Amino acid sequence: MIETNEWGLPVGVALPDWTPPPRPPRAVLQGRYCRVEPLDIAAHAADLHAAFVADTDGRDWSYLPYGPFESPDAFKAWMVETCTGDDPSFYAIVDTSTGRAAGMVSFMRINPTHGSIEVGHVHYAPSIQRGRVTSEAMYLMMRWAFEAGYRRYEWKCHTLNRRSRVAAQRLGFSYEGVFRDHLIHRGRSRDTAWFACIVPEWPRLKTAYESWLDPDNFLQDGTQKKHLSALTKPILVAIDPELQP
Repeated sequence: MIETNEWGLPVGVALPDWTPPPRPPRAVLQGRYCRVEPLDIAAHAADLHAAFVADTDGRDWSYLPYGPFESPDAFKAWMVETCTGDDPSFYAIVDTSTGRAAGMVSFMRINPTHGSIEVGHVHYAPSIQRGRVTSEAMYLMMRWAFEAGYRRYEWKCHTLNRRSRVAAQRLGFSYEGVFRDHLIHRGRSRDTAWFACIVPEWPRLKTAYESWLDPDNFLQDGTQKKHLSALTKPILVAIDPELQP
């Protein structure tokens, strides 16, 4: 039933008990396969640079506005300039099997007033791509956001970044459309694809993630029995048309 105001005009659902959530903490989010910890240049820069240069031709940086970095010093200088603020709030993804940082990510566009927050600056070393570490890191961040009281969790990417669009849907973000000529990226025009999940979807997403991350979902060689995309697909309210068969 659509609610109306005193003039009979349709209005949004009332939120009489709404309380703005806190900003993300500078605290560790601990998982089974990884931990997401506040980025510390002294502790993480060397490990991250060493992990990232395994992408020898630098193609994994194509859709980010920075990188690749030719030297540890260049990477550290970028981190000092970019990664020390509150928004975006950067984190390192530490692979618990090695104890070393192999990815970075951030909470960004943090808007407690309206209960929205975005995950961005996502970059993984080849060693953790397409595995349990990265998916669990995304789960830990999403879980924190919704349990802290955020209503909306966003993912945005370059429309030509097909891998990111596939990842968004696999992780349970529904497609919301494209902002045309949204940004200038490396001297070229960028359209931006928008994805999001919202708080009513969280209980089912939590169940999907926890089912997929369960050690019993994997064979001894790491092969998954159930695919995360199959578990999250029924939760999506809109499918990216670029990914239709």
